[in-house]
Amino acid sequence: MKSLLVATPDRAAVASLRSTLGRKYRLEEAASVPEYQELLGRRRFELALVDIAFILQQLPAEEPRDFAPAVHAFRRGPGSPSLIILTPPERIRDTVSAVKAGADNYITYPVDLHEVELVTQSLAALRKIESELEYLRDSFWKVEARDLVRTRSPLMRQVYDKVEVVAPTKATVLLTGETGTGKSLMARLIHMHSSRAGGPFVSVHCGSMPDTLVESELFGHEKGAFTGAERRKLGKFQIADGGTIFLDEVGTISPNAQIKLLQVLQEGSFSRVGGESEIKVDVRVVAASNADLEHKIREGGFRSDLFYRLNVFAIELPPLRQRREDIALLVSTCLDRLQRGYGKEVAGVEEGVMRALAAYAWPGNIRELENLLERAYILEQGPRLGPASFPADLMALEHPGQDDEPGQSLPLAEVRRRAVEEVERRYLVRLLSAKKGRIDQCASQAGVTTRQLHNLMTKYGLSARDFR
Repeated sequence: MKSLLVATPDRAAVASLRSTLGRKYRLEEAASVPEYQELLGRRRFELALVDIAFILQQLPAEEPRDFAPAVHAFRRGPGSPSLIILTPPERIRDTVSAVKAGADNYITYPVDLHEVELVTQSLAALRKIESELEYLRDSFWKVEARDLVRTRSPLMRQVYDKVEVVAPTKATVLLTGETGTGKSLMARLIHMHSSRAGGPFVSVHCGSMPDTLVESELFGHEKGAFTGAERRKLGKFQIADGGTIFLDEVGTISPNAQIKLLQVLQEGSFSRVGGESEIKVDVRVVAASNADLEHKIREGGFRSDLFYRLNVFAIELPPLRQRREDIALLVSTCLDRLQRGYGKEVAGVEEGVMRALAAYAWPGNIRELENLLERAYILEQGPRLGPASFPADLMALEHPGQDDEPGQSLPLAEVRRRAVEEVERRYLVRLLSAKKGRIDQCASQAGVTTRQLHNLMTKYGLSARDFR
C-alpha cells in the first residue's frame, strides 16, 4: 500500500482525507513542520498534502519572497513525494505562487471528497506518464551516463531531450550558460552518445591560453614557425580527427584564430602556423561560452559569420538556482564520488544543512556546490555532513524568516561579520569568473596582493582552477 503524509492543523480535513484515501494509502499525519520533516526523512511517501500556512512559515520575512526553497524543502525525502497544497480560499494567491515554485496541485478548504479523488487520480496518471518517459530516456543513455542525467528539474529534462536529439547527428553544438553549470559534462555526453564515441574527445579551454599561442594549440605549427618552435607540433584539431573537439569559452579566442576556426567549420581544413599545406580533418565541434556572444558581435569582439556557424544547435544550461529540486541528487552524486576518492564513511547530509543548501543562491552553480561539499567532507568528523563543516554565512540560511534571522536576535557585530563574509564570497566568485581564474589579474582588480587573495580563497573554499 502506498503512503500518504498529511500536514495540517485542521482535524476535520484529516478525518475527511482518511475516509476518502484510507483504502488506497497508508496515511500518517504531522501537526508541525519539524514533525513533517522527521517523518519525511524516515520513510518513503508517494504523496504529501501540506497546509499553506506551513509553507508560509518557511519564507523569508522580507520581500520579494522566494517560494522555491520552501516548496522544495517539503518535497525533499526518499522518492520525492508529489506535493499538494491545502489552502483556504483567501490564500489562493500564495498557493498559486507555491504551485509555480514546484508544488503539483492544490485543494481548498473545506476539503471536498470529489476534488480529492480527482486531484490524486490526475497526479497518479501523471506519475505513470513520467515513469514511462524516464524508461524511454534511459533506453537512450548509456549505462555509465544514467547517474549523470538523473534530474527532477523540468528545465534540465528539456536540456537532456535536446542532447538526445542532437547527439547522433553531425551538427555543431553551442552550449551557453553561466560558469559552473556543467557545459563540459554536457559536451562529453554529446560525444559519448554520438557515432564518434569510439574516436577521441579533445577538450580545449580557450580562455586559459595566451592569445599568442591559441592558433598554435588549436591548429599546430611547423618547425621554426616562431621563436621556440623547435619541432613540428600537431594541433588539437588534428588530434581530434575522427572524434569531437570541445572548445570551452570560445568567445575568448583571437581574431586570427576565429578566421581559421571559421575555415575548419566551412571547409573541414586548415594549415598549421608557419605552414602552407592544407590539412583535411573530420571533426565535430562542440563549443561553449558563458559570455553573450551576440553582445560581443555588436562590440566587434566576435565574428558574426563564425557565430552563425557555431550556433547551428544551441543548448542553454540553467543556473543551479533555477533547478533547486536537483540539489539533493547532486549532493548524493558528489558524496558518492568523494567516498570513492577519500575513503571516508560519510553517509549523508544533516537536514539543516540541506535546508541551507536549498536556500542559497549559488552564484558559482554546480562547481561551487561541489567545492563546498568537498571542503566539508574533508573537515567532517562525524557520520553525516553537519553545519560545523560549512561556512557560517551559508548555515545562516538554514531558517529563513524565523526568529534567529540575522538582525533580530544576533549581536550587531555578528550580523556585520556575516554580511561582510557573504559579500566578500560573492565578490570573489564573480571576480574569478570574469578573470577566468587568473590570480594576478584578480588580485590587481581587487587591490590586494596575490597572497591575500589566496588566503581569502582558502577561507571561502574557492579554487582558481574551477574558474578556468
